[in-house]
Amino acid sequence: MSRIGEIMDEIYEVILDRRSNPQEGSYTNYLFDKGLDKICKKIGEEAAEVIIAAKNRNAAELTYETGDLLYHLCVLLAEQNVSLDDVYEELKKRR
Repeated sequence: MSRIGEIMDEIYEVILDRRSNPQEGSYTNYLFDKGLDKICKKIGEEAAEVIIAAKNRNAAELTYETGDLLYHLCVLLAEQNVSLDDVYEELKKRR
């Protein structure tokens, strides 16, 4: 079984902590400060980079860009007050 849930939970908790306790120089805080439009723009950019990596058939690049996309999705979820458990429940319904 994959362990991605462990690290996703950890990343999401750090994002929530940055939102509640901003830290100078934090990229996460930069995104929150810039707002929803910036966060959504980053998701679009990262999604495009995932597509390019897949089209290039470059597993290392695809792995790296998928990590970026998942991180930015977590920032968006936190900004919108949607938890990873909410996403889990939605995915569970689809199974």
